[in-house]
Amino acid sequence: MLTLLMRADDILRRQPWTTSAGRARFVLPRLAICLAVFGMLYGAAMGSFGGVYGDNLWQMAFAAVKVPLLLLATFLIGLPSFFVVNTLFGLRRDFVVALRALVAAQAGMAIVLASLAPFTLLWYASSSDYESAILFNGIMFAIASLAGQKLLRDYYRPLVLRNARHRPMLWTWLTFYIFIGIQMGMVLRPFVGSPGLPVQFFRSGGWENAYEVVAELIYKACQR
Repeated sequence: MLTLLMRADDILRRQPWTTSAGRARFVLPRLAICLAVFGMLYGAAMGSFGGVYGDNLWQMAFAAVKVPLLLLATFLIGLPSFFVVNTLFGLRRDFVVALRALVAAQAGMAIVLASLAPFTLLWYASSSDYESAILFNGIMFAIASLAGQKLLRDYYRPLVLRNARHRPMLWTWLTFYIFIGIQMGMVLRPFVGSPGLPVQFFRSGGWENAYEVVAELIYKACQR
């Protein structure tokens, strides 16, 4: 566990091993492990709404699996389009380095999410409203996404210094990531168990328009 925490600290501080060009077969698995473990930690906290007993333990386990799955699926769906945009901007030669930066930022986002887990648990302890719990978790993901983007900017700095056309790629990736991530969150729900419904890994109606659902949640929260 100490080794894992040290690696997490290295990722956040962009230590040399995270960017070593010649050690991809060692670096990428380490980054993937950090993404999985810290994503599962937040997922378990996210799924603990309603208590940590009975069938809700299954909800915690399901959410622990689905948060890393959400991050991975969002990343993989957005990657081909990002590759095409990089090619159109004449940045294809640098894409391997850019890919390493993206994976490191993904791992960093999972680490930030895990660090926000105590806030989620505190919210659960102070509120039993299901829709507010969903909205709060959405805010936590938004904060982690912005932190991941900040980390990506730091990892991208050598690329930007090499070619200024890499700069708009940062906002391009953030746009792709948020747009895809919101819809994937709808597809993979429930992350937070709904009171009165049985615990389940997937819920029907997963391909609803996620952006309408998010807008409705925000509207209802503002009306209270």
